[in-house]
Amino acid sequence: MPWPLGVPAALGVLFLVVPLVALLVRAPWSALPRVLSDPAVTDALRLSLLCATAATAVSFVLGVPLAWFLARSRWRLVAFLRALVTLPLVLPPVVGGVALLLALGRTGIVGGPVYRWTSFSLPFTTWAVIIAETFVAMPFLVVTVEGAFRAADQGYEEAAATLGASRLTTFVRVTLPLVGPSLGAGGVLCWARALGEFGATITFAGNTPGRTQTMPLLVYLALEDDLDAAVALSLVLLLVSVVVLVGLRDRWLRPVSLA
Repeated sequence: MPWPLGVPAALGVLFLVVPLVALLVRAPWSALPRVLSDPAVTDALRLSLLCATAATAVSFVLGVPLAWFLARSRWRLVAFLRALVTLPLVLPPVVGGVALLLALGRTGIVGGPVYRWTSFSLPFTTWAVIIAETFVAMPFLVVTVEGAFRAADQGYEEAAATLGASRLTTFVRVTLPLVGPSLGAGGVLCWARALGEFGATITFAGNTPGRTQTMPLLVYLALEDDLDAAVALSLVLLLVSVVVLVGLRDRWLRPVSLA
C-alpha cells in the first residue's frame, strides 16, 4: 500500500478502535458479576436478542424479494422506490419512531382503523420493538443483497429456465444460492443494527422493563445514575456483537464469487 494511503488508513483504525479500548479499560471488571446477575439485565439481554433475531427474520421475508425486485426491475420509478427503501439508513432513528407512531399508533393512518375495529394497539408492546428494529435494520439487508443480485450471473437462471424450471424454482434453487454469502453478510449487518437500535425503539415502543426495555435503553437509563453499570452493560453488548461477527466471519462474510 502506498504510504499516503497507509497514514489515513491507520488513523481510521485508531478512530474506530480507541473508543472500544477505552470501554475495555474503563470497565469495572470486579463489579461485572453483580451487574450481570441483575434480573433487569438478563431480561433486557433476552429481549434484545429475541427482538433482533425476529426483526432479522422479518427482514429476510420482506427484504430479499424486495432486493430482487429492485435489482431486476426495469420499472422507470425503481430509482425513486430504491431511495424510499433506503431512506431509514440516513433518517434519524427518532424521526423513524415518530413516523411509525403516525402510521401504526392509535390515531395513525393504519393503526387508527385497526384500533377502532379490534381495540388492538401496537405501540409500547414487544411487537412494536420488533417493528421499530425492522424499520431501521432492513435497509442494510436490502442494499447488501440487491448488489449481489445485480452482480450474479443470470446465465445460470436462463439455463434453469431452458430446462423447464419455473421462475419461483429458479429463484429458490439457483438465484438464492448464487448470492448466499451476501445473504449471510446482509443478515449479520441487519441483526447487529437491530441489536443496537435505540431512537425508534424508545419513541415507538417505550421503555417498559421486561416488555420493551432492550439493552441499549437499559444502558441509557443506567448512564444517568450509575456509570459503572452503564459501562458493564455496554461491555456485554460489545461482547455479544464481537462473538457473532467473529463466529460468522469465515462462514458467511465472504466476497461474492461469480466464478
